[in-house]
Amino acid sequence: MPTVRTRFAPSPTGYLHIGGARTALFNYLFARHSGGVFVLRVEDTDRERSTEASMDAIFESLRWLGLDWDEGPFFQSRRGDLYREHTERLLASGHAYRCYCTPEELDERRRSAQAAGVAARYDRRCRDRTTPPSPDAPIAIRFKAPLAGETAVQDAIRGRVVFQNAELDDLIIVRSDGSPTYNFCVVVDDATMAITHNIRGEDHLPNTPKQVQIYEALGYTPPLFAHVPLVLGLDRARLSKRHGATSVLSYRDAGYLPQAVNNYLVRLGWSHGDQEIFTHAELIESFSLDALGSAAGVFNPEKLEWVNAQHLKKLSHEELAQLVKPYIAARGWSVPADDAWLARMVATLQDRAKTLTELVDLAAYYLHDDITIEPEVAAKHLAKANADAVRDLRAALAALPNWDAAAIQSAFESVLERHGLALGKLAQPVRVALTGGTVSPGIFEVAEVIGRDRVLARLDKALPLVGHPTNADRASAPQ
Repeated sequence: MPTVRTRFAPSPTGYLHIGGARTALFNYLFARHSGGVFVLRVEDTDRERSTEASMDAIFESLRWLGLDWDEGPFFQSRRGDLYREHTERLLASGHAYRCYCTPEELDERRRSAQAAGVAARYDRRCRDRTTPPSPDAPIAIRFKAPLAGETAVQDAIRGRVVFQNAELDDLIIVRSDGSPTYNFCVVVDDATMAITHNIRGEDHLPNTPKQVQIYEALGYTPPLFAHVPLVLGLDRARLSKRHGATSVLSYRDAGYLPQAVNNYLVRLGWSHGDQEIFTHAELIESFSLDALGSAAGVFNPEKLEWVNAQHLKKLSHEELAQLVKPYIAARGWSVPADDAWLARMVATLQDRAKTLTELVDLAAYYLHDDITIEPEVAAKHLAKANADAVRDLRAALAALPNWDAAAIQSAFESVLERHGLALGKLAQPVRVALTGGTVSPGIFEVAEVIGRDRVLARLDKALPLVGHPTNADRASAPQ
């Protein structure tokens, strides 16, 4: 058995989108599962649209996802000699010919065919031509496709797919400016790189019989193809920008974990029993082509959030503390230097957040002291609170010999007993004073993480509002 060799071959004409990332992931996982080789190739023959910025973004996306490649990156733009060599082989063997038709002529024939209601294929008028119409006529190179019979594609997902040769065209393999075309380059590259499995989107299936014919004309054995279904939006239309963020790096910036994105993407077309959550190692161990389905995957942002939340929960507090640092900095807030404190902070929010950005948003009252209490919240939870109990709690907290959740709870309990109050009657106004809101983790843990000095300062700031009805309350009170 030859060594399994897969490849991912993006075009650097834009960012790496979710669909492309899933294709890269499938190729990577199959190579790793099989003990094979994962090759990265850059298909940059589109000189006008290819940019270095796009290429760098693709590399950054793959690295963030953890899809490390074994060979490459190889660039088609640097392989011109190889393409010219294979072009000459096809010309010499009679499998290619020179075409002298101008773009204007081709456009006119295409319009005429469309007007007549027939397929707009090249009419092959240069197929048997031996001399150019003029010395300065443009020259493109076309592949001489078989005129009859059929071309079969063996697909790992769809089985044997048959195409009638009469419906295929004599495609251009080298343009009149000397640049090779996609369908030609991909055959030469995959053959010379010894690619054994070509896993790609089903939108490439119509190109496959043309490529198989070129493989055979050059004397190469085609790889095993696996055309995976497309990724659709919730409306069953092909995934696009209107369905939300589709750039891989936009998910990184939104606070998703790479292992969660991989986990979610692999399940869009592949399954392993009823298992939903996978580690990186589990994906490699379990992945196989025969578990790929032919039905389109539907991208559901809420399901991705759920998967991400499950992976967040699996992280240690120390790991999570390191991961949130750049997101804190992105808010313009100072990143805490005390890693142990940061780990305690994220521990209180880990089960509540679906993304790293959401965790940082929830942690705002930990990370800065500019706490805003909205007037309606103050009116409902502070103005009607027991002022004496809040003052007594403030004094009890200040006198604690140790500052931890257990000691803070003891201080609360002593004040509650003294005033005959239920926990909510004291915890909720204190929560508002410390966080500015009415929802938070347990108030004892929140106070411990905020720290004694900051807790006392926030209580001091809120105390003037405690037990003092607002003007709105007075206006609505019965006379």
